[in-house]
Amino acid sequence: MSSPATTPPARSDDGEAPPRSRPALSPSRAADFRQCPLLYRFRAIDRLPERTTVAQARGTLVHAALEALFGLPAHERVPAVAESLVEPAWRRMVEHTPDVADVVPESEVDGFLDGARRTVGAYFRLENPASFDAEACEVRVETELPDGVPLRGFVDRIDVAPSGEVRIVDYKTGRAPRAGFERSALFQMKFYALMMLHTRGVLATQLRLLYLADGEILTYEPDHEELERFGGTLGALWRAVLEAGRTGEFEPSPGPMCRFCDHVERCPAFGGTPPPYPGWPCPDDDAIDARPSSPFDGGPARE
Repeated sequence: MSSPATTPPARSDDGEAPPRSRPALSPSRAADFRQCPLLYRFRAIDRLPERTTVAQARGTLVHAALEALFGLPAHERVPAVAESLVEPAWRRMVEHTPDVADVVPESEVDGFLDGARRTVGAYFRLENPASFDAEACEVRVETELPDGVPLRGFVDRIDVAPSGEVRIVDYKTGRAPRAGFERSALFQMKFYALMMLHTRGVLATQLRLLYLADGEILTYEPDHEELERFGGTLGALWRAVLEAGRTGEFEPSPGPMCRFCDHVERCPAFGGTPPPYPGWPCPDDDAIDARPSSPFDGGPARE
């Protein structure tokens, strides 16, 4: 029997990095530390492998197909063409990261691809990609705030209107958060807006989260003063990360999400023992906490 496919844990928006690279904050890593400092350590410092789920593999595949869609001329960006991009993307995925084939049994591949095609087709209920051109897709963004907080992330798509307004778009293959639970989604959107402000000196006019599974759009219109306050929040969070890095005291924070965690067996809250703390990475290490240019070159599983 094949062992489960695994990927390093820096996923969703900041991608993979070789061990011992200099950590930074991304939406995912910031969320990890806020949820459970020990989870942040396991992912950002120890770089422990994690299993790739079918949902994550599908998310990676859908993102790749939509990226390829915007590489085509506008008149070709129609549902049938978009859905035809799924199978070639899967072949490239298996070719470049063979372990991903273990995530989806061969007998289930056809159903898996059909599900991905339906998700790609659902995108057209939210936007008409033939009506505009994306400035860039799968954009690596890296910056540092004035107080020294390093930020990194990958943005699914950036649109720039002829009049200069900037829109940042992120695809989600999962379902939209229930009413009252939008906080984590807004955290991610503000993060992207702040990076755009510091890298381009431009206040994004709009940020859009497209929830493909249920056809919903969550829109955020950034405010300059609000983003400045958000930068202060990230500064406080980064100082807490650095203090934990200095002392090695990344405390576990048990909660409902623990049942989904790959590291329960090594968590002290459940009677486990973490591996020896390797120490905080040297500040002179290369800043390579970022996803490769292609999700098939060892990139992260996404949802």
